[in-house]
Amino acid sequence: MKNLALIFPGQGSQYVGMGKELVKHYYIARSVFEEANDVLNMDVKKLCIEGDMQELTKTENTQPALLALSVAAYRVFEDEVGLQPAYAAGHSLGEFSALTCAGVISFTDAIQLVRKRGLFMKEAAAEGHGLMCAVIGMSKEEIEDVCNQVSTTEHFAVISNYNAPEQIVISGHRKQVQKAADLLKQKGAQLSVLKVSAPFHSPLMRSAAIKLEMELKKYHYGTFKWPILSNVTAQPYSNPKDVIGNLTTQMFSPVKWDESVLYLSQQGIDTAIEVGPKKILTNLMRYNDSPFISYPFEKLLDIQKVKQELETDIEKEKSSKKVKNVVTKCLAVAVCTRNRNWDQTLYEEGVIKPYKKIQQIQDELDETGELPNLKQMKEALFLLKQIFDTKETPMEEQVERYHEILQDSGTELLLNEFVQTSIIHFGGENVGFQLN
Repeated sequence: MKNLALIFPGQGSQYVGMGKELVKHYYIARSVFEEANDVLNMDVKKLCIEGDMQELTKTENTQPALLALSVAAYRVFEDEVGLQPAYAAGHSLGEFSALTCAGVISFTDAIQLVRKRGLFMKEAAAEGHGLMCAVIGMSKEEIEDVCNQVSTTEHFAVISNYNAPEQIVISGHRKQVQKAADLLKQKGAQLSVLKVSAPFHSPLMRSAAIKLEMELKKYHYGTFKWPILSNVTAQPYSNPKDVIGNLTTQMFSPVKWDESVLYLSQQGIDTAIEVGPKKILTNLMRYNDSPFISYPFEKLLDIQKVKQELETDIEKEKSSKKVKNVVTKCLAVAVCTRNRNWDQTLYEEGVIKPYKKIQQIQDELDETGELPNLKQMKEALFLLKQIFDTKETPMEEQVERYHEILQDSGTELLLNEFVQTSIIHFGGENVGFQLN
């Protein structure tokens, strides 16, 4: 959808009970949390739905919790709404969520990365030594001037988030941030202390950034399904190679959210879906004086409203893809299927490589604008079988997933026999299998 953007919230949007309705009503959301639990060996779902707020607000817990919820919400969006955005952007931590949903970082990798990111941040600023505070109704020049007044070489307050022209966040040492807040309040600003456990996007995070950069270098980054805006540049990523540098710099640099919103507006975006808890980014739109209509997407009422408001676009999308692309469906299912195999070598060979081959088929189709031919559909389905087997997906779930792909793409008559005999019956191990 050419005028649609997905936006992903960051820390401060968490609350106990988040994701409860998604998990209760959608299998695909539950599977995201189950995978997060397995990867981290902690109960992320319980932390979100019935945890203690103090525990949830610890950055090493908040970050994987928010990522898991945003990815779960996106996968529900993908299933229930099915519109592809023209752009996506994430606020701070939300940039990881955006990159994950766009296929650049696998969910397994992302959930580990943000957990470690949180631990690095915690180590960089001992709890209680830092503070973040939102300032409303004051220009950036006035705020910068006050921050300079209260800061010394070793102790400082700086702008960490340019959320909107008159909604800015300051971060740094607790005493300096508090002094700056008091002075700004005297000048007429409205203030709100953020529910975060470290002074993010300030120079206090440089040591954490060094550790994160080393960690980021261990992972693989895929191609973009759609453009993602960087918090550091407020411009789209030009290459997956930029991920390491941008996510590292983001740790100690201000988030340019106001410029990101402006960029989206200039590209003709007028509708945004906030994929995650609460509606902080949706509310920020009014401070940015943007033309966006923004909708939250976490609760059942949110989902229903989005489907109603975008009904015309959803129907157009369905009619334009009367026979949905089997290859596209295979890509989506491959990403959404829970992984139960933690052997990195096997995962690279049996998940990453076949996924890249399916993506290559899709890239060729995107270039020509054509639907897949029979050979391409069969190849994608067969490659998906390799992914299922490597992820140790139960056979019952595999059958259900293949049925879903054929049903949604309207290819049951064409491909059902092939799936039953060449894939399911032979368990993907038919050495005589040939594409024809």
